[in-house]
Amino acid sequence: MPLFGNTFSPKKTPPRKSASLSNLHLLDRSTREIELGLEYGIPTMNLAGQSLKFENGQWVAESGSFTGDRREMQRLRKRNQQLEEENNLLRLKVDILLDMLSETTAESHLMEKELEELKNHSRRRK
Repeated sequence: MPLFGNTFSPKKTPPRKSASLSNLHLLDRSTREIELGLEYGIPTMNLAGQSLKFENGQWVAESGSFTGDRREMQRLRKRNQQLEEENNLLRLKVDILLDMLSETTAESHLMEKELEELKNHSRRRK
């Protein structure tokens, strides 16, 4: 028996059995659903008292499940519309002000250039 030698020798692993002993994978979908009860239905969840269901890739509120006031929803939609219109108006005003600023800046540069030319011209005459 060596003192510092390699004494580790792993045992050979036995061959594996087949991947699945079940024959359920051989059954077609409808038979599996009948045998195992795999009919899940539409996924649903409840958030803050509102029931939602998953349809066509999106979460949709179930009809009649909204506990909020419909007048409140209409008021919020109207307020949202007003804010969008106000936002569009303010963007238009900013665009107009930027145009006015660029025009005034261009005129100012032209006047400065003309003033410099007049100064240079008057210096040459003297």
